[in-house]
Amino acid sequence: MSSMFAKNTAALILASLIAAPALASDHYTVDAHHTWPMFEVNHLGFTTQRGRFNQSAGDVTLDMTTHQGSVNLTIQTGSLDMGFDKWDEHLKSETFFNAAVFPTMQFTSNKLRFEGDKVVAAEGNFTLLGVTRPLTVNVSNFRCGEHPMTHKLTCGADITATFKRSDFGMNSFIPAVGDEVKIIVPLEATKDY
Repeated sequence: MSSMFAKNTAALILASLIAAPALASDHYTVDAHHTWPMFEVNHLGFTTQRGRFNQSAGDVTLDMTTHQGSVNLTIQTGSLDMGFDKWDEHLKSETFFNAAVFPTMQFTSNKLRFEGDKVVAAEGNFTLLGVTRPLTVNVSNFRCGEHPMTHKLTCGADITATFKRSDFGMNSFIPAVGDEVKIIVPLEATKDY
C-alpha cells in the first residue's frame, strides 16, 4: 500500500511540475512606439492644456488564470513635448518637472483589478519629483490578441488617472495653473517569447 501511495504521490508531483508553466504569468514588454503618456491641466481657467512624453519603457505580467499581474511604466521627463521649444524648456525646468534632477517618473503596481477576463484598474505607486504616493489608475478597452502586423500576442488598453501635483511638491503657479492633473496613457505591450 505504501509503495502505491509513493507512486501516486510521485505522479502527482510530476504532473504539477509539467502543468506549472501553463499557470505562470506571461511577460510583456511595453511597445514604446505605441505608448504615449499624456497629461491635461487647466490653464488660467481658460483652457485645458495638454502635453505628452515621447519616451517611455516598461513591462507587464498577466496571469489570466488567477487574475493577477503587475505593471511597471517608466517615463522620461526630459522627453516632454508641448509643441514648441520655449514651453518645453519652461516645463522641464526646476519650476515644474525638474528633468535634470529627476529624469524619470514611474508607476508600479502589483495589484490588478479584473472584471471577468478584463483588467479594469491597477492599484500601485506613482513617483514624481522623487516623491512616491499611492495611485489607482483606471483601465478601459483592455484587449489581448494576435497583432495583425507582428503576429505576436499583444495586449493593449487605455489608462487614465487623476492626481494633485501639489502632493508631489510641484506647487508652482497654483491655482493659475491647475493643481489637478489628468494622465492619459494608450499602452500596448507585446508578449516576450
